[in-house]
Amino acid sequence: MTRDPRYDILFEPVKIGPVTARNRFYQVPHCNGMGSRHPSGTALMRGIKAEGGWAVVCTEETEIHPTSDISPYPEGCLWEDRDVPAMKRMTDAVHEHGSLAGVELCHGGSHVPNLYSREVPLAPSHRPNSMRHPLQARAMDKKDIADLRRWHRQAALRGREAGFDIIYVYASHDLSIFQHFIARRHNQRNDEYGGSLENRTRLLREVIEDTKDAVGDTCAVAVRLAVDELLGEDGITHNGEAHDIVAMLAELPDLWDVCLSDWSNDSQTSRFSEEGFQEKYVSFVKKLTTKPVVGVGRFTSPHKMVSQIRRGVLDMIGAARPSIADPFLPKKIEEGRIEDIRECIGCNICVSGDNTCTPMRCTQNPTVAEEWRKGWHPERIAQNVSDDKVLIVGGGPSGLECARALGERGYQIALAEAGRKLGGRVTHEAGLPGLAAWNRVRDYRVGQINKMPNVEVFFDSDLTAQNILEFGFDHVVIATGSTWREDGVGRTHSTAIEGLDAFHSFTPDDVFLGRAMPEHLPGGDVVIFDDDQFYLGGVFAEMIQKAGRQVVFVTPSGEVSPYTNHTLEQGRIQTRLLEAGVQLHPHRKVTVCREGGVQLSCVYTETREEVACGSMMLVTSRVPVNSVHQELVDRQSEWSDAAIKTVTAIGDALAPSTIAAAVYSGHRYARELDEPLSNDAVPFKRELPMIEA
Repeated sequence: MTRDPRYDILFEPVKIGPVTARNRFYQVPHCNGMGSRHPSGTALMRGIKAEGGWAVVCTEETEIHPTSDISPYPEGCLWEDRDVPAMKRMTDAVHEHGSLAGVELCHGGSHVPNLYSREVPLAPSHRPNSMRHPLQARAMDKKDIADLRRWHRQAALRGREAGFDIIYVYASHDLSIFQHFIARRHNQRNDEYGGSLENRTRLLREVIEDTKDAVGDTCAVAVRLAVDELLGEDGITHNGEAHDIVAMLAELPDLWDVCLSDWSNDSQTSRFSEEGFQEKYVSFVKKLTTKPVVGVGRFTSPHKMVSQIRRGVLDMIGAARPSIADPFLPKKIEEGRIEDIRECIGCNICVSGDNTCTPMRCTQNPTVAEEWRKGWHPERIAQNVSDDKVLIVGGGPSGLECARALGERGYQIALAEAGRKLGGRVTHEAGLPGLAAWNRVRDYRVGQINKMPNVEVFFDSDLTAQNILEFGFDHVVIATGSTWREDGVGRTHSTAIEGLDAFHSFTPDDVFLGRAMPEHLPGGDVVIFDDDQFYLGGVFAEMIQKAGRQVVFVTPSGEVSPYTNHTLEQGRIQTRLLEAGVQLHPHRKVTVCREGGVQLSCVYTETREEVACGSMMLVTSRVPVNSVHQELVDRQSEWSDAAIKTVTAIGDALAPSTIAAAVYSGHRYARELDEPLSNDAVPFKRELPMIEA
């Protein structure tokens, strides 16, 4: 296939100071939950993006000094010369494929707690730690400022020694000391580094100049700037101080990387923003500088990318999450394979990795962070080593990914779906407000399967164990998903809620199957008891409230949808529910249901209160739909007569979890079929600490 000429502009080279990017695709710095703790894993993950066509591939935040220690988060590190070899592993991996490597040098100021180094944090003015540790940063004196400039210069030199082509001066996401100097709410100094915007920008200017002086002959110097903090007059705004900063420094750096601050604004989920949503904030920058400008916006459509460039919004298409979902996105556009792109769904499961200090995961790309650990490549998979045939029961996310990957390996696959639609929970959830992008999980896999003559899909196939024993497949995969519990058992309740039998209660499954639509519920308020504490409870509350029914949201947590703090959504979710008029009852559980309402109990004091309502939705926990699997296991003595070698449950049918976990489960099965495995060995490579005297 050949490239669509409409996209030729995306593959033009871009000169960035003393270096040249081979095209306009730019993987901006992004955290990944690996960093300096897993340098081999980080390096190969970045290298595969270079292989996939990203002309520039950058690190995560990279600490420059013990006073910039952001432990327990495992970011990059260039404190000393001994850190150089680990970073060089990444640049070598990126250079192998002809791409440029960039390093985002970072000092977090009052944001970093220095839990490992135990150094006192530094800031423009005395400030509490923004990560809510019981400590404060001290105001920097002139010597501290001189030290900071020296530390940054030394880190830049180490970056060059490690092979980086682009060295960042980082002033964004409210995570950078240079942004803290710029922002009035952080900087209350009355010397030449405080007061006027020119004074507050002085340190940023000096560090850019220091960095250019140190490495600018061979390395490009990039500035990552927050052009809007979405705080109105209390913060930096794109039509206020950010405009003036860019105007003052317009030609000083070799590249402007512009974005929103903080991270929750910059990496908004698809539930709250559209592709290219940052344009109105960043479009002014190119009007003020001749230097190349890169920006982000969860870009997956080449049409959007071309539009941004032709209209003079950006010079380079920046991406973090789309480069995770599909490291080969640029190459697929270049080769005319648009339909093969695994489009980012904007769920931020990848972000949750860094926020839980663990290697990131991706709903669309189950191979991410497994490139080194397990040797998984996003576009290559070992061919089949037998002629075995595989029956997959269930066409949800795990079943679809299992069929796609096994089909790519060359196995003969039959995918049996009980209904008339594929996608399982993905299809159901994508019909809820703001979650339409979830359909991409299904659509990508169905599109790939439809091109495979060795994969057959059978609808209306609600198979029994007896059916399966009669078919004669070598391997049987049970991917039948899960159902929501109807008894209220979950994290808080280990037994059924009292009185449910005589009360009108329903679950998400009842809504998905049309049995409990808001307009058909009994009169009175609707209680949602959310003990799942991820996104679904909040989505249903929004949907039912907008349908004209008063929602009373009950959760044992102190806030709505607490796990979404890890996906950067919690504040937006709770704000939206409050603005919609949803009544919130945190720290509460439902203890008794009776005619006319429910009784709540405080999870701390056990204080009781009555809430009048006509019905209650239970979003508590799920149980695997595994009866067929269990019956097959119980009838294992019959397998040999049926020519069955293995029966395996995957995804939610094994253990309910996230959609990302379901996709990973299906992919893992496909990778490991017919491969020799040891039950005693660790099933992946590990980075082990070096013992020093």
